[in-house]
Order: sequence, then C-alpha cells, then structure tokens
Amino acid sequence: MNFVERVGDGHIRVRTFERGVEDETLACGTGATASALATALLSGSPVRRYRVDVEGGTLFVAFESAGGSSFSHVVLTGPAKKVFEGEIDLKI
Repeated sequence: MNFVERVGDGHIRVRTFERGVEDETLACGTGATASALATALLSGSPVRRYRVDVEGGTLFVAFESAGGSSFSHVVLTGPAKKVFEGEIDLKI
C-alpha cells in the first residue's frame, strides 16, 4: 500500500507499507513507479519525469504517454544498496 503526497509538478513523496513484511519499507520500485504514473494520470500534468522521494532516498521515474491511461518506455532509476545478508541451510 502506498501513501502519496504531491510535492509539486513532477515531484512526489511516497511511503510504502508492504504485506508480507507487515511494516513500512525503505523503498518499493513497483510502488514508486505506480505512484508516479497514477499521479501523472490523475493530475493531468504534462511532466514525463518524476522525482520520487522514498524513505530510503530518491528515485526517478520517466515514461512516455501511450494515449489515454496507457504508458510506454517506463524507466525507474536510483541507487541500490545491500541492506541485508543472510544464509539458510536447507536439509532436503
């Protein structure tokens, strides 16, 4: 579930609560992308590159309009950091 705040034209802030994690997460690429596209669609803004601030940093979503409520050439960019490492020993 994403909570979106429109900061300005082409700029949103997103906080994500993920099922399975059952908590707020630092970032969700799918959620950030969907939030940018939904904001563009609902606001009618001609902007095609959104800055998306998430708890873990800043992401950018660029896209082209494919007419109506469709989009194409959707690209998500931003930093990636390893935040967890683990091992599991499965005895099968």
